[in-house]
Amino acid sequence: MPSRKHTRFIIGGVAAVAIAGGSFGIVSATSGSGSSTASSDVAAYFASGSSSNARSGPEPGGTTGTVTSTSKSGFTVTTAGSVKVTVKETASTTYEKRSRAASARAVTKGQPVLVLGTTDNTTITATRVILQPPASNSSTASQVIFYQKGASGSTKKAGQIPADYTQGQGTIVTGTVADKATEAALAAYPGGVVDRVVELSNGDYEVHNIGVNWPHHVFVNQDFKVIGADD
Repeated sequence: MPSRKHTRFIIGGVAAVAIAGGSFGIVSATSGSGSSTASSDVAAYFASGSSSNARSGPEPGGTTGTVTSTSKSGFTVTTAGSVKVTVKETASTTYEKRSRAASARAVTKGQPVLVLGTTDNTTITATRVILQPPASNSSTASQVIFYQKGASGSTKKAGQIPADYTQGQGTIVTGTVADKATEAALAAYPGGVVDRVVELSNGDYEVHNIGVNWPHHVFVNQDFKVIGADD
């Protein structure tokens, strides 16, 4: 079991990821529906199985938010949409802070973080933790509709949606590709949890976003720039 007393470093620099319309990052966990009521609603949403779908399961994904507690085996993150995520650390989890190698000790309560790893509902086994990422794209982040019981989402579409796209298509991707697509999607539309990334027939990616009412599908091109989003 990993301990916060252990120091683990990554090797090498951190490659920057270009985001269409803005830089990568997160918004405050107190924005939008970030109240205790909203938090209870989100918990009920996941407990009821509303987040499940035919392709759900432990797959590469991630989330952004603020560290709300820490333990010897990991920490919890609350997203801008009040989703509470349990993050499990392992001996191979790596840490970055301002493009430099960091240690597990750098993860403290109140820190904004991006977590990448294997997502299973609201639990992420972290492969990479980025502390204090740059600011998010506020113009798209403000469009996110956070989950709230009884509230509807939206059928709107933003940007460019692949012409032949249908829900459920594509091939699940892993590794660096999944990480870069997840980073891009969360930069533009923070507040939920990415539970999978699929490659579409045209080479672009669809990033599946749960825990929010909109968007559930974020589209990222082969240069890892967000090009569109829909329900």
